[in-house]
Formats: sequence, C-alpha cells, structure tokens
Amino acid sequence: MLDFTSSLYLGLRHPSRSLQPWSQFTTGVPAALAAPPDSQQVAQAVAWLQGCERGTLGTSTLHLFWDLFGMLAGQKVSIYVDAGAYPIARWGVERAACRGVPAATFAHHDPQALRSLLRRNAWQRLRPLVVADGFCPGCASSAPLLAYLDCARAFGGRLILDDTQALGIFGHSPGPDAPYGRGGGGMLPWHRIAGPDVLVVSSLAKAFGAPVAIVSGERKTVESFELNSETRVHCSPPSVATIRTVEHALEVNRDYGDALRLHLADLVTRFRHRAAEGGFNFSGGLFPVQTLASSPSIDPVALHQRLLDRGIRTVLHYARNGQGPRVSFLITARHVFGEIDRAVEVLANNSGLVQHVAKRG
Repeated sequence: MLDFTSSLYLGLRHPSRSLQPWSQFTTGVPAALAAPPDSQQVAQAVAWLQGCERGTLGTSTLHLFWDLFGMLAGQKVSIYVDAGAYPIARWGVERAACRGVPAATFAHHDPQALRSLLRRNAWQRLRPLVVADGFCPGCASSAPLLAYLDCARAFGGRLILDDTQALGIFGHSPGPDAPYGRGGGGMLPWHRIAGPDVLVVSSLAKAFGAPVAIVSGERKTVESFELNSETRVHCSPPSVATIRTVEHALEVNRDYGDALRLHLADLVTRFRHRAAEGGFNFSGGLFPVQTLASSPSIDPVALHQRLLDRGIRTVLHYARNGQGPRVSFLITARHVFGEIDRAVEVLANNSGLVQHVAKRG
C-alpha cells in the first residue's frame, strides 16, 4: 500500500532510539510553576529559526490560540480574520467575540477588502488584529503578508499568523537550488517580515513531526503571554518526550533540512509533470499537498475508492469553499520517484472507469 495521506512533509518519524533519554515522561507540574526540562531552550531555537525574539511552547495550537485571544479580549481591540483561516485560529477568535470583541471576516487573500474594513471601522478607535494563515494549501499560495502587515500598521494594529503549514517547508533566500527557501523557518523569513507587531502560532506536528506548538514574537509579548496564560496553569505542559522530539527535529533540520526540502520539491515537481502528461490537473503548486481539480467527468468518491483498491491511499475531503469532495495526494520526503510514477500510473489507468461511474450516476 502506497500512502499519500501523511502530513509529515519532511518524513521525520523520530524513533525512540534517535531521541535523548528522559528520566520521567512528564513532570506533573504545570508550566506556570516550572517549565519542563529544556523546553525554554527548544522554544528559543524554534523562535530564532522563525526570525522572532522569543518563543514559548504549548501542547497544541488550540491551547495557544485559546489563551491568546482570551488575553486580547481584555484589551481595546477588534479582530479581522481572513476568510480562509484554519478553524483552530477561528475558535480562538470566537472566544474573544463571546467576550464582546468586535470580529469581522474579509475576503481570502484580499488586502483591499481588509483595508476597506479597517477604514470603515476606524471610528471605533480599536486596535485591529489581523488574523490569517501564513500559507493556504487550498489555493497553494502564501497570504499577502506584507500587505496585511501594512494594513495593520496603518491603523496601529498587529498581524497574528497561523504558520503551521509553512513551518519546516518554507524559509529565507529561495532560489533555483532551494525552491522552498532555506532553513525551514516558515513564512516570516520567506517574506523577510519581523517586528513587535507580528505574532505567530505554529504547530510542529507537520514538517517537523513533533506534536507540540509554539507562539513566537517580540520578547515582551511572549513573556506577557507566559505570565497570563490560563492553559499553562490548568493544562498539562508538553511532555519531556515531546521536547526531545523537537530537539531531534531541529538537529535533522540543521544538518539535512535543506537537502530534504530540495528532494521534496523534486518529488512534487515529478508528480505534477507526470500527472499533467496523463491529462490530470492538480492544484497545489510546489506545496506537497496536491489536489485533483474538480471535473464533471470524475467522481472523486469513486476515484478515491478505486485508488485504495489498487493500493494507493489518498485523502478524500471536502473543500472549505463548499464545492464538494476532493482527492488529494500528500507527498513527503520519504517517497521515492518510483512511488510517484506508480501512483500516477494507477490514477491514469483508472480514470476511464471513474468517468464511466460518474456518468452512469
């Protein structure tokens, strides 16, 4: 069975023998009282990779966004959310909205729509918080972060990013030999963005393969977050084993990360070329999530099952824009060219049957 469902884009698995040992799995102490061993050093290393002054770890992005927007709800702010933002950031915004914070949504990747909203609401004299994903796999493009940040700064606001998809993939100084950029720090170094008015929340569970999250930004802001966090008091912190996993991910990224990213780019490019030769149109650009374009001649549900029957596991999901089911191939650096060729071959050999099923239905 060829698996194209994993979001471990760099192929990092972290077997136990690759990790530094630990004397106990968890401390039993909330992070507000005592940080788990080495968590501060690890968080600082990730923050520097992102081009930020300071970082702190959390169990998940849900924990971090819950805390972040709970704190911000006590300030004189308003929130503007990109319509394509991932649900977890939205759940945090909903918490603030329940506490009376004005919140609005603007068109996906449309800085003009954002600026119009900010101008219209300027009379409220509230500090705007612009919330967006750094990279959108759905439309395979980065958010116009420089434009968003310019909008926020023009009205004394702040940019808050969910950079989960980009962290570990994109980085600084992209070029022919580094199409994703270098370092894997995400969308901030890709766009060369930094400043006290930028805050980024990211999971490390995708490219870096570590089930933990980080909030990064200006030192003063992150330290304030640590002091006022509710989940650092009432929820368990990341386990020591998880922190060892992040350490290992950072070591691999330092020593081999750019080579893994280049190999991943080669795999995605090969997939797209072979699929195009077979008459298939995939969205995704160079990002490792490749989604088959909608077509009246192809039934995605039937195609997904047929591929599964032929030993190809893909992701069947519904597009967030409500346009029906889609089939996606998630490519990782653990795939090899032969597996890419095999997947496209099976796809091509079964397209006629799928078209027949769709027409008959």
